[in-house]
Amino acid sequence: MPVPWFLLSLALGRSPVVLSLERIVGPQDTARCSPGLSCHLWDGDLLCLPGSIVSAPGPVLVPTRLQTELVLRCHQETDCDLCVRVAVHLAVRGHWEEPKDEEGLGGVADSEREEPRNASLQAQVLLSFHSYTTARCVLLEVEVPAALVQPGQSVGSVVFDCFEAALGAEVQIWSYTQPTYQKGLNFTQQLPDCRGHELRDSIQSCWALPWLNVSADGDTVHLVLDVSEEQHFGLSLYWNQDESPTKPWWHRNLTGPQTITLNHTDLVPCLCIQVWPLEPDSVRTSICPFRKDPRAHRNLWRAARLQLLSPRGWRLDAPCSLLAEATLCWQALGGGPCQPLVPPLSRENVTVNKALEFPLLKGHPNICVQVSSWEKLQLQECLWSDSLGPLKDDMLLVETRGPQNNRSLCALELSGCTPLLSRASTRAARLGEHLLQDLQSGQCLQLWDGDLGALWACPMNKYTHQRWALVWLACLLLAAVLFLLFLLKKDHVKGWLRLLKEDFHAGATARSRAALLLYSADDERFERLVGALASALCQLPLRVAVDLWSRRELSAHGPLAWFHAQRRQTLQEGGVVVLLFSPGAVALCHEWLQDRTSASEVHSPHDAFAASLSCVLPDFLQGRAPGRYIGAYFDSLLSPDAVPTLFRAVPVLALPSQLPDFLRALQGTGVPRPGRLADKAEQVSRALQPALDCCLRPPGTPETGRKMGPEAGDRT
Repeated sequence: MPVPWFLLSLALGRSPVVLSLERIVGPQDTARCSPGLSCHLWDGDLLCLPGSIVSAPGPVLVPTRLQTELVLRCHQETDCDLCVRVAVHLAVRGHWEEPKDEEGLGGVADSEREEPRNASLQAQVLLSFHSYTTARCVLLEVEVPAALVQPGQSVGSVVFDCFEAALGAEVQIWSYTQPTYQKGLNFTQQLPDCRGHELRDSIQSCWALPWLNVSADGDTVHLVLDVSEEQHFGLSLYWNQDESPTKPWWHRNLTGPQTITLNHTDLVPCLCIQVWPLEPDSVRTSICPFRKDPRAHRNLWRAARLQLLSPRGWRLDAPCSLLAEATLCWQALGGGPCQPLVPPLSRENVTVNKALEFPLLKGHPNICVQVSSWEKLQLQECLWSDSLGPLKDDMLLVETRGPQNNRSLCALELSGCTPLLSRASTRAARLGEHLLQDLQSGQCLQLWDGDLGALWACPMNKYTHQRWALVWLACLLLAAVLFLLFLLKKDHVKGWLRLLKEDFHAGATARSRAALLLYSADDERFERLVGALASALCQLPLRVAVDLWSRRELSAHGPLAWFHAQRRQTLQEGGVVVLLFSPGAVALCHEWLQDRTSASEVHSPHDAFAASLSCVLPDFLQGRAPGRYIGAYFDSLLSPDAVPTLFRAVPVLALPSQLPDFLRALQGTGVPRPGRLADKAEQVSRALQPALDCCLRPPGTPETGRKMGPEAGDRT
């Protein structure tokens, strides 16, 4: 049942809901002061040109705080305009200068010094008001009696009625004195639109406004507009980005009642809806109802992308502003967490869709960028991997500079930053003296140089080569011993080596063989059966790729890009692509063979099997399938004759009745002995049986077990 979001949308929109407003009568602007002050409003508006700040000659009046209030300026009971009342709070700043005592000055000088202290203070206060349709500037003269002049104390306020503004507008208000003795005050306010009940009843331009209701129903969101059939109105969906102008996404001119459906994947926090009647100078109402929707925030992070800008720039692209922080980190070749670096990037919120600079002297493939939100890592990219190649086996040296030009060096490792000349049992400590010599001889690359330290990347290839030289020497000695043993016991050793060769070759081939499993997601029970098959094949062992274990990559890149990458990697490594036929897969194949264009448009873009047919079918049609593909089907779920004839160019095997032949085709040339192959087939059959029984059970029958093993998770 649809869940109404009407009240939620009112609460989450940018415009506040106004419940009760004071009404003032008359078109004239007025000004009033706190008790004890006198004020006067100049007639007409002025041209506001704030001057430079000057020194105060003594005590002066300065504005200390701006306060606004919304009121209605009414000509009749139901003919009002929205108006902004502004209150400027004033205080005394500065002191009288004490002149030096001079001999020969008598009582006349003292009386002259006391005269200005007993005088009142006057100030000219300017109020500047700006919105996208209005710009005004007024001058208020304020006088404070001498009794209230106390330096550093507040003297009261002056209130101006009022600045008229358009509904839903964002207004900016500035206040300063003339002359200007301090930096002016400024205030920004978002005015309400016609969603407030009192505004709809009192402002005539709101009467013809279309009314919008937002509701959610499962994975879809409905925008319902309740208007008459004769009324024409405009509807716009846009991304309201704080750091840049709004970005239109969808716009239509419509008529009559309308219901517009959005997919939940289209929702992002800054997605806003604007609606207005197609009339001259009509009022527009905007709401942003998805600001706190968890699905919208998840979609925003899925859409965010990090990219490198030459030579040392980067940018975070996203539809909306992100409450996130970015840091530089060092990713070691051996794996492990990416370790934060100094200098860190700005800890302030990341500015999206804007080029930013790295505080580095040189780029390095091991330097990555992490973007986190609420202390949770969201994105990590090693941005130079495309231009500078893969990760390097380099050691990062961190130089710290203290007072009196003291320097210390440590090497960044997984256990922390290890001092080079220490007795720790780490790689950096063992090679500490060599790394210092490399640094002094200029063999290390300086990545950053600052007031507090520096970063250096030192290559470790030559030390790795020295270590492997000892390993190769040991291998040669072992080979010589085996050769002598072979000469002494030739006949016995031959038989033993033959058996060892068979087992080793079969095991190595099985471990190295990759298999890409393609299937059609007919229903949840069939997906569970596919997961059980993939988990069982991983125990043989085989390296199995299936979209069930790559949901994150599918969401980020799409099923077609994921299939292209997996197919290329599998075939390059000498693996095989398994086409698992089911009633749904057979139907998709027939549609593609009959009319490829219509088939590609009808099926969901999230169907990995449908997306893969655009590449699989050309291989079969052009005779490239043998040796690359094998077919399979579950004999209790599909008839052998149902498999399309085109795919019979490769072996199509029934499961579980032909499991030994299926495993033999998967493992290729290094097939184990018949006894071992039968044991593996029995092992896979036992793993498949519970999930196969679940598929054969009539719908609605309770399931007895759902255990899939740890492999059933997301294996990205």
